[in-house]
Amino acid sequence: MQLTLYSDYSIRVLLYLAAKADGPATISEVAESYGISRNHLVKVVHNLSQSGYIRTTRGKKGGMVLGRNPKDISIGGLLRQTEPDFRLVECLQEESSGCPIDQVCSLKSVFRTALYAFLNTLDGFTLADITGNVGLLKPILIDRARSGKGEAFSPERDKSPSAVLPVGR
Repeated sequence: MQLTLYSDYSIRVLLYLAAKADGPATISEVAESYGISRNHLVKVVHNLSQSGYIRTTRGKKGGMVLGRNPKDISIGGLLRQTEPDFRLVECLQEESSGCPIDQVCSLKSVFRTALYAFLNTLDGFTLADITGNVGLLKPILIDRARSGKGEAFSPERDKSPSAVLPVGR
């Protein structure tokens, strides 16, 4: 199972805003900091705003800030909103699958149990939990954006754990 880049970028935006904390940030700052496309972040930021995770303000002194306390942002809840589906295999679709043993297969209950355990584990973590090292994050993220040293993101080149979040095999 692998989380989408959309979920990854959503987490990255929230991490950046938690690290900055001294005022609004722009989409361009976040994109520069992580070396990812500004265009990819526009939809992410819009949806995070619509969901109340962030607040946005237009204008010269505008930007975005966290819309909730980091302790109130569940990682599991965020992923439930940003992932299109958690169907590990075809038979976990709500509609009937094309598998001939679908009605009697015990494996799908194993996958369903594993999926619930995965999400329940993530429900136990908040943005506050993953930004406890803000003193280390801030110089990397904020200073990188200010220095203009961000590079364009490439999934082929950037195989770091934060670029593609493998969950299991």
